[in-house]
Amino acid sequence: MKRGALRRRARDISVMLVVLVCATVVIWTWDRTPTSAFLPPESHYLKLQSEEKVEKLPTALNTETKDSYSSAIPFVNKEESKEDSSDNKDTEEEEEKQVEEVTVSNTNRGKIPTIEEKKGEHEVIASEPKYRKTPTREDFKLEKVKHEVAVGEGEATETTHIKETNSDPKSNILATDEERTDGTSTARITNQACNYAKGKWVVDNHRPLYSGSQCKQWLASMWACRLMQRTDFAFESLRWQPKDCSMEEFEGSKFLRRMKNKTLAFVGDSLGRQQFQSMMCMISGGKERLDVLDVGPEFGFITPEGGARPGGWAYRFPETNTTVLYHWSSTLCDIEPLNITDPATEHAMHLDRPPAFLRQYLQKIDVLVMNTGHHWNRGKLNGNKWVMHVNGVPNTNRKLAALGNAKNFTIHSTVSWVNSQLPLHPGLKAFYRSLSPRHFVGGEWNTGGSCNNTTPMSIGKEVLQEESSDYSAGRAVKGTGVKLLDITALSHIRDEGHISRFSISASRGVQDCLHWCLPGVPDTWNEILFAMI
Repeated sequence: MKRGALRRRARDISVMLVVLVCATVVIWTWDRTPTSAFLPPESHYLKLQSEEKVEKLPTALNTETKDSYSSAIPFVNKEESKEDSSDNKDTEEEEEKQVEEVTVSNTNRGKIPTIEEKKGEHEVIASEPKYRKTPTREDFKLEKVKHEVAVGEGEATETTHIKETNSDPKSNILATDEERTDGTSTARITNQACNYAKGKWVVDNHRPLYSGSQCKQWLASMWACRLMQRTDFAFESLRWQPKDCSMEEFEGSKFLRRMKNKTLAFVGDSLGRQQFQSMMCMISGGKERLDVLDVGPEFGFITPEGGARPGGWAYRFPETNTTVLYHWSSTLCDIEPLNITDPATEHAMHLDRPPAFLRQYLQKIDVLVMNTGHHWNRGKLNGNKWVMHVNGVPNTNRKLAALGNAKNFTIHSTVSWVNSQLPLHPGLKAFYRSLSPRHFVGGEWNTGGSCNNTTPMSIGKEVLQEESSDYSAGRAVKGTGVKLLDITALSHIRDEGHISRFSISASRGVQDCLHWCLPGVPDTWNEILFAMI
């Protein structure tokens, strides 16, 4: 009996010890790991919660994960194909899943705050996730690349600051308009010290800078919302007002004088083309200019046999000998056919080589504006038969093959090359334009995504961040002579400015929440560019 009792007591003690050990392990694990780690990963929408509901504000802040580029896109667009009705289906940028969702927080604990209406000001800090290290050219020279897939320990978190105010946006413009009247609208801070990316949108009755229905000579009908069925045009009356400084008022004649005997070149994708067309309309005031010369052949812009269009456009204003051009380069790297005699040949996509156009014509350019971004997806690469090459041979580096890495490597490579050319061209001013955001809500362009908002969400908000939301762009230009034309955050709060459901070339049910109505947001990009040159 005693022996049996001892056995039972030993068994009970063993059970208790096992329970205590398990409980200790659970408590230790719980203490070491936040509870959120046991939850499925959230996507990162910028959520502004009012008293009634949570509003989702999609952003195109730069995500550099493989998942961002994993989806194959059914529609493809050859590098030289025509931007007609298929452009909305297969835009240069809208298929790439770079919509990052950022949870707005008043604290650093990730809580979603309620935006209370106060007489004063309320600051909302949108915390972006940490980004992994952006690769440089040197990172990929060795076969074994030491590239961080995750963020390194101790790396600072990027934050986007948006200040909510209850001030009347119209009142913000009154003093500025009065200053213009007496000719004292000079910058409160010198242009060199002004961060044009910080500021707010204000109503300006002097806008737009040109007529969207009259600038037919330069503006493609697929981007002229005045020629569509859209009836609300309040988005045309907003002007970007930098914080603590004023931008120089854009005037076509002033621009031409400043660019006398000079050439401005836009090199990039369809968003770069929009910026180019915007600039042409701004210079001409939207008026027809029969004296402007087509000088495309001087830059190799000739429609190839059997082609739909040339590789770009170039126009010259004779009164000041000012040339403005655009060259199509959606990936900002050199792409060449592997077999020029075979129409179905694959194309070498030289990630470490700038576009051939830049190598050939850089000496003729005085102001260069480059961009790329959303075109980097598997659908595009496969559809266009692009094969990544490095050092003249097909890439075998698996880490570099990840599209986020390949894109960043290309941006760094091209920016680095341009920077190396600056001493050879002392008068050259080079800019890299940051990512233009997209605003699809409820799906992608081909899955019912929309951007039906017509009320500017920018009213009453200020962009206060010190660094660009486009992390790749900011890192690429750092330490170089290439300047960053940072337009990402200020464009992010202008979701009502897209072509949306009014596109005349889109398929039924497909919205364009990537490209912008013109006149519109790209005009501001050019105003900032004008101030910076």
